[in-house]
Amino acid sequence: QVQLVEFGGGLVQAGGSLRLSCAASGSTFRNYAMGWFRQAPGKEREFVAAISTSADTTDYTDSVKGRFTISRDNAKNTVYLQMNSLKPEDTAVYYCAVRYSFGSRTFYTRGDQYNYWGQGTQVTVSS
Repeated sequence: QVQLVEFGGGLVQAGGSLRLSCAASGSTFRNYAMGWFRQAPGKEREFVAAISTSADTTDYTDSVKGRFTISRDNAKNTVYLQMNSLKPEDTAVYYCAVRYSFGSRTFYTRGDQYNYWGQGTQVTVSS
């Protein structure tokens, strides 16, 4: 069982920045691939970013490329999502997710590929 806790959400003006953190329990964090997803009101959950266990490979949804950066610190059992140049359409509840990975450079972009989820943190971007 893995527990995930997200931090760092809040209210920010368009063009601003936020950094989300997701802390995971367990001693095998280095074997977990991580992902960030988001869900806006009235919309389905969507993929935002993913990172492999080695952090060598990452992936982003097109709408955040060049603005968001996913990273991880295996010593701290934490994955981060740095969000810059935020837009009102980034407003959503952001969730981190984790799954055991069978490859050090493998990442996962579908929600059904993940086993454990955090409780979510609200990000609101005002125009």
